[in-house]
This record gives sequence, C-alpha cells and structure tokens, in this order.
Amino acid sequence: MDLFFTYYIYVVTVGFLVLSFVKDRKKTILALIKSWKMFLTVLPQFIAILLLVGLLLAAVMPETIQNIIGAGSGVFGIVISSLVGAFSLVPVLIAFPIASELLKNGAGIMQMTVFISTLTTVGFVTLPLEVKYLGKKTAVLRNVLALVFSFVVAYAVKVVMS
Repeated sequence: MDLFFTYYIYVVTVGFLVLSFVKDRKKTILALIKSWKMFLTVLPQFIAILLLVGLLLAAVMPETIQNIIGAGSGVFGIVISSLVGAFSLVPVLIAFPIASELLKNGAGIMQMTVFISTLTTVGFVTLPLEVKYLGKKTAVLRNVLALVFSFVVAYAVKVVMS
C-alpha cells in the first residue's frame, strides 16, 4: 500500500507539472528554478540533521528510545516529545524523516504525532519575534492553544490507529 500510494503521488504530481507546463511554460520553468533553489537552501540543514539523528540512533539503543518516547512511556513520553518539538527550530521537511526513523526504532505514534505537531505549530524559540509583531497576549495565546491542540491531535491519532 505504501509503495502504491507513493507511485500514485508521483504520477499525480507529474501530471500537474505537465498540465502547468502546457498552460504556461515560462511560469512553470520559473517555478521549477525557484523550487530547486529552495531545495538547495534546505539541503545542508537536512543532511546535517539526518547525520545527527543517524549518529544518535547508532549511539542510543532502541530500548532506550522505547523507554523515553515509546508507546509505553505514557504521558512522560508525550510531554518530552512535545517539549522537544516546541523548542526545536527545524524545517518541517526534516521532521518527517526524523519521526520515521524514531518510529522504526521504537518511538510511539502518539509521541511522534505530538512532536511533529508542536514542531510545526508551537514556537517557543521564536516567541520574542511573535511578541514583537503580534503582541504578548496574542503570541502567548496562540502558542498555548497550539500546544493544547497538539495533544488533542495526538489523542485523535491514537484513537484512529487503535
């Protein structure tokens, strides 16, 4: 199923790319060039973080991962995952391979869900910048609500996966 889905996504993407190329060749080429430059900008960070995660996974036994953020770690593992996500400043593109590797090494689904959700929606590191542009009350409220929502999403994923 995963392989079929992947091929399906590739076919649909290529189809839309061809459609875009037929509709406006110049804009499509410009978009491809811009996306390639963005990819090259993210690539060094992506490689560095994947190397760090690889080294971490080589040094840490899967049993340790299971104890800290595994399915059996309960609320402790969920809170740890949420804090790591909330305080990380990592491109979202990199979060998915990290979560995938952690899942393969014993991390729990709920823990990885809350990790990705907090990583993408909660920004404790960027809070001063948010306060500057949104105001203190709005910035804090947005981050707290995003944190709560992350736990709700993790629980919903657990219910769906059960």
